[in-house]
Amino acid sequence: MSVEQNIAAVEAFIAAMNAGDVPAIVDAYAPDGSVTTMGNTLISGTFDKAAITMAAGRIFEAFPSGIRFTVHAITAQDDRVAVEASSQGMHVSGREYRNQYHFLARLRDGKIVSWKEYCDTEAITEVLCGGQRPAA
Repeated sequence: MSVEQNIAAVEAFIAAMNAGDVPAIVDAYAPDGSVTTMGNTLISGTFDKAAITMAAGRIFEAFPSGIRFTVHAITAQDDRVAVEASSQGMHVSGREYRNQYHFLARLRDGKIVSWKEYCDTEAITEVLCGGQRPAA
């Protein structure tokens, strides 16, 4: 795939997240694809496509009115696409969630093989995890 096609695939993935289109989100991943959320939060770790399939809809349970990702910049080379973005959404707890991200995607044949999420883990802990932290 060309760099432009990889960028288009990542833009379509982000559009699916903004639309709450769970089937499109899951379909964006290759069979051996994974997502990694950095840090030491209750939702940090690396998850394979089976786990992504099970958890993708839960994101939108936590954000009944949706969560919106805004892309600020995209840089791409070879099979990698880097995205600077921010998010905003009203969490089911009634708290507003905002975060800043650097996403790094690796693609193969138009599908995500690896999606790495670097962001403010304190925002994840405070809003998404209700202040709970993993056991030491």
